Order: sequence, then structure tokens, then C-alpha cells
Amino acid sequence: MLLKFRKAIASELSLLRPLPADYCAFGCFLISAAVIAQTQPVNAEEGLTNAYTEVTRYFDYGIDLMYAVGAVLGIVGAVKVYNKWNSGEQDTSKVATSWFGSCIFLVVVATILKGFFGIQ
Repeated sequence: MLLKFRKAIASELSLLRPLPADYCAFGCFLISAAVIAQTQPVNAEEGLTNAYTEVTRYFDYGIDLMYAVGAVLGIVGAVKVYNKWNSGEQDTSKVATSWFGSCIFLVVVATILKGFFGIQ
């Protein structure tokens, strides 16, 4: 009986072993970040204005990147369809439809994003 009690106490005490230094450092970081975040004044309107200007500034580059990815996908798809067509495979129309659809999807998404964010 005493042996079982000692084993039970030892297993419970093993749960109380000290944490590694990494956990303690991370915990201190989280506590200090929370304290700093609560002491900083928040200006939501200024933050939203800054976010809007950043998005609109880089938006055209993102749209151009989407068009470029669509063009590369179109070229790769055309080469794949051409190879399948020349080798006489039966699923050429399915592959052509999927590649063409992916290119159209990228162009439509870029256009919808422009309309959604109100960027001309």
C-alpha cells in the first residue's frame, strides 16, 4: 500500500518538473507583448487608412502578376495540349478545356478583385 502511494506521489510530482528555458522565454515574450499592446494608444481610423493606401499601391502589381501567371499557364497548357494532340491521345479536349478554364479563371478573378476593391 505504501509502495502504491509513493508511486502515485512520484508520478504527480513528475508533472511539476521545471519547464525548459525555451518555454519560459516564450511565455515572457507573450506577457511583455500583451503589456506593450495594452499601453499603446489605438487609432483605428489611421490604421485603416494606412492599410487602404498600402493595398491600393500594390494592387496593380498584384493584378499584373496574376495576368503574367495566367499567360505562363496558357503557354504551358498550349504545349501540353499540342503534345497530347500529336501523340493521338483521346482526352485532348478535356485537357484543353481545363487549361483554358484555369486561364479564364485567373483573368476573371483579377477583374472581380478590381471591382471589389473599387480600383480603376
